[in-house]
Amino acid sequence: MYRSWLFIPGNRDKHLRKAIDLEADVIIYDLEDAVPDEDKQLARLKVKETMTKANHQVNIVRVNGLDTNYFVDDLHGIVSAELTGLMLPKVNSRDDVLIADYLLGQLEVKHGIKKGTLVLLPLIETAKGIENVSEIAGSSERILCLCFGAEDYMLELNLEADSAQTALNYARSKLVVASAAAKKAAPVDAVYPDFHDEAGLEAATIVSKQAGFQGKLLIHPKQIDIVNHIFSPTQKEIDEAKRIVEIYTASIDKGEGAIQLDGKMIDVPIAERARRLLAYAKRTV
Repeated sequence: MYRSWLFIPGNRDKHLRKAIDLEADVIIYDLEDAVPDEDKQLARLKVKETMTKANHQVNIVRVNGLDTNYFVDDLHGIVSAELTGLMLPKVNSRDDVLIADYLLGQLEVKHGIKKGTLVLLPLIETAKGIENVSEIAGSSERILCLCFGAEDYMLELNLEADSAQTALNYARSKLVVASAAAKKAAPVDAVYPDFHDEAGLEAATIVSKQAGFQGKLLIHPKQIDIVNHIFSPTQKEIDEAKRIVEIYTASIDKGEGAIQLDGKMIDVPIAERARRLLAYAKRTV
């Protein structure tokens, strides 16, 4: 699971140079919205070169959509040993994923990459995508997780933004449930577009975490610390999880079942949640 997923324009030398040392868990090199048509080819070259220098273990490229003239060229231009996988924009059905899956398999063979290594991240940002999200989530073993593109979704449905983000509850719940049902990692929530509004980002990130997302898409480096902090367990949470695991394990060793701790019932789901939190904390704290 990863907390911060930062978009970097694939045609901007300044941003690409800085990306190498940023503390985002995942860098998403963008060949789609951030890059004008006349820069598409050059952006592929710049991104591929940057990935050879990056310190990040997770290098994702958002390619242009399958319905564009750039999709196949994007794949041929950026597949390499340094690439972790692709973000697919506006995924509407399982067929979109299957096409990308097949082409990646062919390119893995061509580049001497072990079959199945490259991952896919379907970006769900349309009404059709939300309605088909369950079949999308289960369509390929390559899918690392789903991502939510709220801006395009809200535009299509003519939804108005509100501070509580209640208009997005249905779509968010669909992504979280579909991911769990398909046994995929929790999805990644949409960007918070006003990178100057730190309080707004903090509130939106708390909503994302409570809704069951693993992290958040970002559009500016100044958003990284806030998102990483909120999605990281606090020391208090870690200490409580340790107590739960220790006491529950001792109870099981004695042949007992559920127990009480500080007036709260501790059973299998609570103990498992505590174990997961501790495992996650080792990777993030």
